Amino acid sequence: MGALTKGRYLSTMALLLLVYCTVSVLSKGATGDAQPDALPSVQGTLPHFIQEPEDAYIVKSNPIKLRCRAAPALQIFFKCNGEWVHQNEHFSHEYKDLNTGLKVREVMINVSRQQVEDFHGPEDYWCLCVAWSHLGTSKSRKATVRIAYLRKNFEQDPQGKEVPINGMIVLHCRPPEGVPVAEVEWLKNEELLSSLTDDNIDTRADHNLIINEARLSDSGNYTCLASNIVAKRRSATATVIVFVNGGWSLWTEWSPCNVPCGRGVQKRSRTCTNPAPLNGGAFCEGMSVQKITCNALCPIDGGWDEWSEWTVCSSQCEKLRGRECNSPAPRHRGRMCEGNSEATENCTDGLCTQSMDSSNDVALYSGLGAGIIAVAILVVAVMLYRKNHSEYGVDVIDSSALTGGFQSFNFKTTRQGNPLLLNSSMQPDLTAGRTYSTPLCFQDNTDKELFDPLPDIKVKVQSSFMVSLSVAERAEFHAKGPAETFPRDLSRDYSATTDRRKKGLLTLNGPFSACKEQLRTNGVFGHPGGRLVVPNAGVSLLVPHGAVAENMSWEMHMVINQGEASVQTLEGCEILLGPEVTYGPPVLDLFTPVAMTIAHCAEVDTENWNIQLKRKTQDSKWEEVMSVEEECTSCYCLMDSTSCHLLLEQPGSYALVGEPLTQAAVKRLKLAVFGSMEAGFMSYSLRVYCVDDTPHAFQGVVAAEKTRGGQLLEEPKTLPFRANTFSLQVSIQDVPQFLWSIKPFTTCQEFSFPQVWCSNQQPLHCAFSLERYSPATAQLSCKISVRQVKGHEQILQVYTAVAETEKESVPFFMQTDCTITSQTGPKAFKIPSSIRQRICATFDTANAKGKDWQLLAQKLHLDRNLGYFAKQRSPSAVILSLWEARHQDTADLDSLASALEEIGKIHSKNSPKDQDELESDFNHIQADGVCAKGTLTNQTTEDSAPEYTG
Repeated sequence: MGALTKGRYLSTMALLLLVYCTVSVLSKGATGDAQPDALPSVQGTLPHFIQEPEDAYIVKSNPIKLRCRAAPALQIFFKCNGEWVHQNEHFSHEYKDLNTGLKVREVMINVSRQQVEDFHGPEDYWCLCVAWSHLGTSKSRKATVRIAYLRKNFEQDPQGKEVPINGMIVLHCRPPEGVPVAEVEWLKNEELLSSLTDDNIDTRADHNLIINEARLSDSGNYTCLASNIVAKRRSATATVIVFVNGGWSLWTEWSPCNVPCGRGVQKRSRTCTNPAPLNGGAFCEGMSVQKITCNALCPIDGGWDEWSEWTVCSSQCEKLRGRECNSPAPRHRGRMCEGNSEATENCTDGLCTQSMDSSNDVALYSGLGAGIIAVAILVVAVMLYRKNHSEYGVDVIDSSALTGGFQSFNFKTTRQGNPLLLNSSMQPDLTAGRTYSTPLCFQDNTDKELFDPLPDIKVKVQSSFMVSLSVAERAEFHAKGPAETFPRDLSRDYSATTDRRKKGLLTLNGPFSACKEQLRTNGVFGHPGGRLVVPNAGVSLLVPHGAVAENMSWEMHMVINQGEASVQTLEGCEILLGPEVTYGPPVLDLFTPVAMTIAHCAEVDTENWNIQLKRKTQDSKWEEVMSVEEECTSCYCLMDSTSCHLLLEQPGSYALVGEPLTQAAVKRLKLAVFGSMEAGFMSYSLRVYCVDDTPHAFQGVVAAEKTRGGQLLEEPKTLPFRANTFSLQVSIQDVPQFLWSIKPFTTCQEFSFPQVWCSNQQPLHCAFSLERYSPATAQLSCKISVRQVKGHEQILQVYTAVAETEKESVPFFMQTDCTITSQTGPKAFKIPSSIRQRICATFDTANAKGKDWQLLAQKLHLDRNLGYFAKQRSPSAVILSLWEARHQDTADLDSLASALEEIGKIHSKNSPKDQDELESDFNHIQADGVCAKGTLTNQTTEDSAPEYTG
């Protein structure tokens, strides 16, 4: 290493000596024999660099060139990384500057990629120039040489965003590593962005893109573009969506009161259009329709006062008397009094006469003659008319009487109101092309006579959608019909019927069966208690042992109210989650509460639902009894996934009512498809039903299809329906086009959100009519899609034989217990009476650690609202009654046995006696649990036959 250094040192010295000798010779030559063009100032000037070497980058394998120019300069050499570049690698050129007259020397060298890669110094590869003149040397700046590159992957890609309008958008970008450092540009939808042309855009030195206030036009696909002398790189595309949240418009004015007389409703509405939601923005929160009650002043017809005294006799031999219409005076659009307000009378008994001139006599007799002639002509015309029509044998009557006063209406409604409101006056848009038929039934005789000639309502609509109208809506459309559309004799009676229906004097039945009776069951219960069950309705009533006093009995009943009149009295967004159930008699007096079970259709979630138990008052209004999530000592409510179990002490009508708190609230719908041949054997009808998922509601569909001879084509399915204000669409798919035809534009039908959400146990259905091309076609296969927009979907697969000879009665699957409606005595309970008494005696006794019945409630998962149990004379008996009601569909006593076993283990350390009693009860219950069905069956057959009603 020392030898190499010494050699380089000697070479350098030799080179300097050579340069010195050359300079000396030149100096002498310049002194002795000066050329004419030489400048005398050259000898006293140090070299000055006109061009210094610049930093350079090697791209791929292409060498770079470094240049120096200096004047005056005798020699210029490059020095790289501290070592002189060999003279042979220099390319020199000399010329005279025409402006200064000085000689300018220019030198250039090449630097290759290999040279740079082979250098391993502490800093980058560098080179500088050294220039000599007579007075000395000058050095240029250092120029670095680096290998250029740009990596492929970005250190940070921009991420897509959803921002509200006028919000700030910040997109981050960190370009790939590179030499030289990459420059960053931004593209929007493949077009270059510039902050120079848009003050709202800021492209920072840290490569981020900032949009200060987002506009709708700023939505798009953004890309970060990095580039240097080597290459260009594109980042992943970031999608920016600028959304607009909906805002409410101003409220409209309150509408007039909807009734001409008495208590009614006023409405006002607003729309989510200020602004309307855009690009996925949130819909307005709150209600679009508000209702308030109003009291319209009823018309008061005028009445006459007493007649005044007669006036004195006038010169015309007449006396007068008058009266005024002030008893009472007509008010609030009331009618004026009928009759004359003045009366005259001759006051001389005809003895007073006056002369009449001849002109008055002529006018009088002319008028009498004209009247007689007119009457004669009228009589002749009537006789001729009757003679020409005598072949009919009867008088011609108004033909509208043949229709029973029924009319078909074409109607088109305005924009829908808030879909969450019950009985919204905003009707669905029914505009064209199809006819929907729904039977209607009235229990009132007037209504029956009016509608019996036509059992179906035919509502002509102008869309392909099939829509089921609620009874209240149908009554409203008829009420709005002009009076002249009804027969002369019935128009007034129809108006009276409509008025009485509004006052709650009529009960409107459901839309499927004509004059359907109420579902009712009854039984006589004594001290042993028993159970009432409404067949196939998910409704039952448990009368506990000891509820009725000894040596007494009550004839009790339970009724499912079929009408919709009660629904109209609900308020706000409330809907029925199950049937309205009444039990009685009203004077019923029991020692312990009864346990009622009602099926419901809600997916229970306290964050999304406000569920209340309501009771009907004597004036047919609903009053809140309790909220299912609140503590209450008057009654108890236990919500399961499909049923609600109630402990009630007061007879009456009860209903489970739900109010959605958010759009995530869900109620379950039962979907079923039925089919039958049409009157023409070439046509086949598919009917799709959407009904609240309760057994009672679905049995209405079953009963309707039995009368039509329909067949159930697919096992019913459940669809979760959300309170997100979106409609329900029903479409038919995969129909064999070469075998069957269906009318155009009828393959997709729709129910509006209010119709489905506020159906209140009333079925909705739509129909698809298909026609086969050939009688030989005996099979039909297709799919029925039922989906909620932005919600769930269910597919009903149809594959059935449609030949008329193969049509059978509907193979409905009914519950097997549909024949038992009343059961009394020990046979009605799953827990044997002796074990029940021992459990009550054990747990109703206090111990050192509190009431044992609280531990029993905890182990049976009934430990909410314990205050209700605490006020009972036997809390354990009420807890066991609730357990009986909750597990009535199963004969499994394992859960009760397991609870007693756990309690026995807890108390084994404190009271061995209690432990022995609990173990005995546990063993008895466990044995009964193993053979529960056999035990109950044997008791039924051996002891006595159960009492059945219905």
